[in-house]
Amino acid sequence: MKSLDVHKSEYLKQFETQTYGRNLFRTKEEERLDAPNEECGIFGMYSDNDLDTFSLSQFGLFALQHRGQEACGISVLKDGKITNMKDEGLVLDVYKEIPDPETFMGNSAIGHTRYTTAGDKKKYNFQPFFAKNEYDQIILSIAHNGNLTNAKELKAQLEAEGVVFRATSDSEVILRLIQKNLDLGLRGAIKATMEKIEGAYSVVGMTRNKFFAFRDFNGIRPLVLGAINENSYVVASESVALDAVGAQYVRDILPGEIIYTNENEPGKLHSIMVDESKAKQRICSFEYIYFARPDSSLENINVYEIREKSGEKIWEQAPVEADLVIGVPDSGVPAAIGFAKASGIPFRPVLIKNRYIGRSFIVPTQEMRERVVNLKLNPIISEIKDKRVVIIDDSIVRGTTSKRLVKILKDAGVKEIHFRSVSPPIIAPCYLGIDTPSKDDLISANMTTEELRNYLGVDSLEFLSIDNLKTILGSANHCFGCFTEEYPVGKGEELELFN
Repeated sequence: MKSLDVHKSEYLKQFETQTYGRNLFRTKEEERLDAPNEECGIFGMYSDNDLDTFSLSQFGLFALQHRGQEACGISVLKDGKITNMKDEGLVLDVYKEIPDPETFMGNSAIGHTRYTTAGDKKKYNFQPFFAKNEYDQIILSIAHNGNLTNAKELKAQLEAEGVVFRATSDSEVILRLIQKNLDLGLRGAIKATMEKIEGAYSVVGMTRNKFFAFRDFNGIRPLVLGAINENSYVVASESVALDAVGAQYVRDILPGEIIYTNENEPGKLHSIMVDESKAKQRICSFEYIYFARPDSSLENINVYEIREKSGEKIWEQAPVEADLVIGVPDSGVPAAIGFAKASGIPFRPVLIKNRYIGRSFIVPTQEMRERVVNLKLNPIISEIKDKRVVIIDDSIVRGTTSKRLVKILKDAGVKEIHFRSVSPPIIAPCYLGIDTPSKDDLISANMTTEELRNYLGVDSLEFLSIDNLKTILGSANHCFGCFTEEYPVGKGEELELFN
């Protein structure tokens, strides 16, 4: 029997070569409807020497593939010229379509992986976004993770001033505001932009001779800084992207901070705080529960350790007699290991993954779509038949995926099922960069825990408490809006920003 340390090591090692799958049990439809979806991952790098930006940006974006699978793109700075490429598809597929890699080798690059909401799969919304001058040359390019809550109002103001918008994304508002204020200098343009925009934003960008990155005053979406050497820097949504390109983690970019280069001091990175009185630390707590890759660190906190502790804590909160613990791959496994460690109940990875099953099946019926998932994730019946099982999942959103999993386990002959969610009940949508269902579709907003237990058909059901989540994270300095309906900033307009 493998020790829990061996299970942990094997679990983490797989992500060195395979994409983090979060919840592999969900069908593609359930991924859209029964899961929170991160809007994107961003990556940027700068050096005063030429780098293999084609390869390194590819490695960095591949490490962030879990943050968006619908599209990706890059902008590269070479000899004072910015070249852009973006397309629908996974990172490796998009890079295969680049005919001349030499075109994308320079001294600076930014990139983006995108999750696209339904009805918004238009290439003009893929990032990075860019602005051109009167000679049709790209002079500014940005990639953005987050959501602006006052984008509709700002877009109307800019259009009234004659600014032409080419996309239907709030990210273009950031681009046009910086472009409009470039006569203030890059630092002044970014500062003027940050003083107008509201909501959540982490941004990387470049002009024809500068590189920059900045983060909103609450630091809601993550952004980390690394260094390859003393004059080559990397910025990314997660530390795993730094690891992928051989960069050392330096620190997280601070809420309200701008970092930038100056053409007069090549290789030197500068930093300013826009308004320290407004800066607060309110990073999204759900990054630790679900979104970030388990081998990442955010705000100097290891994501895997948080997830393992959540399993230990929910055992303390809601102990139960059982024969084995299982975690829904990939995101539920660390908590299941933690639960097993605290309880002494054996952990078993009985939901077996077939990593060779992709998304290429075209099937017209729901029954057949569910069979595709069973090809991808299949239980070992001999391990669970006639057993009392604790199943650990990261969260329950609409409940449809959880209910289907319970049915499969019951069909396999499980004697008892005790369901544990290592997030508190999700009772409210996110307005700050995560695509979540409306309140009417969030099952915990419309059912008591006992009603939900009956709906799922399980013997017991418990959610990690918000107080225990704060204890695990070590502070209350996070955004807990989806659990409490209390947000660091006003909700602003509804998510349908532009018609």
